[in-house]
Amino acid sequence: MEKLKETVDFDSYFDEFLPQPDSVDGCEGGADKKRRRLTQKNLFQLWGLENPNLDLRPSTATSLASRKNQQRLCPFYKRIPGTPFTVDAFCYGSVKGCSAYFLSHFHADHYVGLTKGWSHGPIYCTNLTARLLRICLYVSPSFICTLELGTEYSLNGIKITMLDANHCPGAALIHFCLPNGQCYLHTGDFRASKLMQSYPVLAGQRINILYLDTTYCNPKYRFPSKEDVLEFVVGVTRRYLNDHPKTIVVVGAYSIGKEHVYSAISKALGVKIYANASRRRILRSFGWVEISENLSTNGKDTPLHILPISSLRFEILQRYLASQDGQYTSMLAFRPTGWTYSETIGENLNLIKPTSKGNITIYGVPYSEHSNFTELQEFVQFLRPEKIIPTVNVGNAVNRGKMQSYFQQWLTA
Repeated sequence: MEKLKETVDFDSYFDEFLPQPDSVDGCEGGADKKRRRLTQKNLFQLWGLENPNLDLRPSTATSLASRKNQQRLCPFYKRIPGTPFTVDAFCYGSVKGCSAYFLSHFHADHYVGLTKGWSHGPIYCTNLTARLLRICLYVSPSFICTLELGTEYSLNGIKITMLDANHCPGAALIHFCLPNGQCYLHTGDFRASKLMQSYPVLAGQRINILYLDTTYCNPKYRFPSKEDVLEFVVGVTRRYLNDHPKTIVVVGAYSIGKEHVYSAISKALGVKIYANASRRRILRSFGWVEISENLSTNGKDTPLHILPISSLRFEILQRYLASQDGQYTSMLAFRPTGWTYSETIGENLNLIKPTSKGNITIYGVPYSEHSNFTELQEFVQFLRPEKIIPTVNVGNAVNRGKMQSYFQQWLTA
């Protein structure tokens, strides 16, 4: 695949997959200031829906299994209007009119439907996500098209730029700029940061439609920064090991995600990271020297172990500790997720009370790779989009109404 200096044109390379798109239409915008002011009257109206009873519940593996003999329709919020593109819409099979399937990041709720038998069209994603598609799902390389972060590409006359989403490794915001000047931003999953305000494609252009990760779009979620949580985790670990030297430290993690938690402990304590062979294979695929050079193949060589976050239950951890042949007499475990956040604790992490049972202590720490409520507000107020389409928690009318009111407040402030 040939990449030009600044703009890459895939049109000729993927002609077999890319029929000419429908005419670009249906998006509000233009120079008129009145039209630039967003009035969030009704989310259904903004989304172009006439039927308020439409089922917006997100698809799951269970629902897919129960409907395996039915062709499911791709919901509107996974389509990019005026283009033959979809984002994270693999569980709907061959989507009518779609000639390019974009994958924001390698988390199962976004790639569900992708298998080694995928043949419905090209998959566009970052280099790191592409490697994971090959080594974890065995997707055929002939269907994978890699896009470098920060580089502008052209596909069917539409300019596309992938931007670091500050989420899991390889995660990207996807910026689409249509020939008529309309610009859309799909955040996938992301944690908004001040750095994003310096991205040229965001700082210099109007966003007409923002597809927003609204996982924590609730004012009760104002968890602290990742940096503050990492400092807290390292501090707790140091103190605990000082009091209990024969302690095994466990960090719960997803297959992809939470790497910075155990990397921070590894760096601060000067110890290696033990993970099973499957996780080591994934971690080495990142190309992150600070992790790949500090992986251990033998759990007895280091007190820092990585387990699935779902395994952080006392009965499982007790068995794991017992499997260490007496090398450790106690265990300190961290469950890093925004769902552990408590309003009563707020940003005062020292108020966190761990749960203990026997010689095992578990800390739930509000380390999240999604934006908190304040970060969402700042991001939206920076972009000032004309329309906002929430992509998470949209299956409930009450949730939709609350998000609508937040958007209104942010954009009229």
